[in-house]
Amino acid sequence: MEITKQTTMGDMLRYDIDIAYILMQCGMHCVGCPSSIGESLEEACMVHGLDADEVLQQINDYLKEKALHQG
Repeated sequence: MEITKQTTMGDMLRYDIDIAYILMQCGMHCVGCPSSIGESLEEACMVHGLDADEVLQQINDYLKEKALHQG
């Protein structure tokens, strides 16, 4: 799965629940909130005053690192 700024929070977390840790480290402590599940990453970042590009980079770095260790 390719994660983009338009990917919903719910889709990301269904793909890899460990992304929640990254989101919480960035300041999104409402990861499990039902209203956040339908928001895009970009929308969620905007609500929390975060740079969506930076958060997306952290998520993609994590996914690349995980793939290297599984490969």
